[in-house]
Amino acid sequence: MSLLFFDTPKYAETHFKFKLPWSLLFRPWPEIFFDAPFQFIKGSEPVIFLVIKDANLFPVELKTAIIEIQQQNHKTKLEIPLNLKIEKSFTFIPIKLGNLSFGKYKVFPKISVQKGAKLKTFSRWNFPFLSPKPLEFQVLEEELPKPSGYFAGEMHCHTHYSSDHVEFGATPKIFQETAKAIGLDFVCLTDHAYDFAFSENDYTKETEPVSRFECLREEIKNLEKYPLLVAGEEVSAGNSKGENVHMTVFAPENYIPGLGDCGRYWLKNSPTLSISKILETTKAPCFAAHPKAPMGALEKFIFRRGYWESKDISHKSNKIKGIQFWNGSRDEGFFLGKKWWVEELGKGNFLLPIGGNDAHGDLNDCVSVKFPLVSLRHNRFHIFGKVRTVIKADNLSCENLKQAFNQNSLYITDGPALWWEYKENNFHLFAKSNKELGLFKTIKIFARELLPNQKLANKEILLKESLVLAPFENDILVRNADYAYLRAEATTEFGFFALTAAVPLNNYA
Repeated sequence: MSLLFFDTPKYAETHFKFKLPWSLLFRPWPEIFFDAPFQFIKGSEPVIFLVIKDANLFPVELKTAIIEIQQQNHKTKLEIPLNLKIEKSFTFIPIKLGNLSFGKYKVFPKISVQKGAKLKTFSRWNFPFLSPKPLEFQVLEEELPKPSGYFAGEMHCHTHYSSDHVEFGATPKIFQETAKAIGLDFVCLTDHAYDFAFSENDYTKETEPVSRFECLREEIKNLEKYPLLVAGEEVSAGNSKGENVHMTVFAPENYIPGLGDCGRYWLKNSPTLSISKILETTKAPCFAAHPKAPMGALEKFIFRRGYWESKDISHKSNKIKGIQFWNGSRDEGFFLGKKWWVEELGKGNFLLPIGGNDAHGDLNDCVSVKFPLVSLRHNRFHIFGKVRTVIKADNLSCENLKQAFNQNSLYITDGPALWWEYKENNFHLFAKSNKELGLFKTIKIFARELLPNQKLANKEILLKESLVLAPFENDILVRNADYAYLRAEATTEFGFFALTAAVPLNNYA
């Protein structure tokens, strides 16, 4: 038994239980549910996935899938005989939906399953006490806006190597197929450092982590070259107070240990390595993950978790490259993290804003534990690829992306494109949307003044703001002045959002 019971579960675990009390969620069936990408770009064929977890414990036979597809008032139904015996611990079965016209869809899937003499039919999933919710996705009519020379990626997600009592993720192959369907160019797979250190078959038993990390690399090597998959890590590291915080690492040279808050050792939860030590041992780009996401007192006490502080990003060698404060949704953690990012910009720390989703195999929506052993919940946050980091690079390769994180040509978005260009001694802000994302509702340009003594002003100023519906394409001129940096934010009429990195003007003096 481990302290992972007290962690915040990332998916609907129905098999983990103590001897006492009995879990109300426990069912002697594998977890069975349908999943699907949240959108499909032009030219990609819509597909949904039937996912079966823990069939090695509870073998089943899949009989027939019935898929009802609804677009507004129009409905179609597919009946697909499967007749498959499933005995593996983790199985993804793709079900192609054929050609679908542009627009938004709801899908209501059912599956009939036999276990022994029992035959049951499940709608969407077999999670106890949770009403079925439809899959929702959009087949896009227009190209996703993106400037030439930029590449869009998912910076924080978890594969099946992040499997333990409270979470699991999709396979790299499924992530790659989904990335292609939704319009991503690259994916950084950031599995937990502590999960690499424990057995896949028994997540309470220690194993040799380096070999498991290398297995992830080998799994990636055997896949297609595009979209680009990168083996990264989410490392539990020690902050300046000796507390556990999370750091994502983009393609580390070797496995980096970090078991501080893994939950397997009860209250023995001191960080394995400090942030400073990790930065000394790797040249890979490192990022503060969800640095200000609120947490409860129990989580702080049991797992010795804390928050990122200013001291944690001020290192001489291999400095932290950025802050991933957009973690799937614009919630309290987003606004607190963005505020901290802006404060650091005021100190001259030009950290990159990073967007990711912390998706644990969640392609369409997320089912997680609301109250351990008792109840589940459903939401549509932390969806793979929904929040993306878009970065300028010479071409798409792991090494070129690593180098690209050393400059400021980057924006984060869940839809529109927003980027800076320097032309004829002035800056131009380009904003691009489309009819599916909506016209721009607000475009804001922020600056921080550079005082005569070369110090930065205490506060940002709102340099320009558009509060009327702007065209789908905008080119806004900002003449050079005594500013330390420029940055921008934009929101569309349908609520989609984008934010640029801060561009230091002294680089262009």
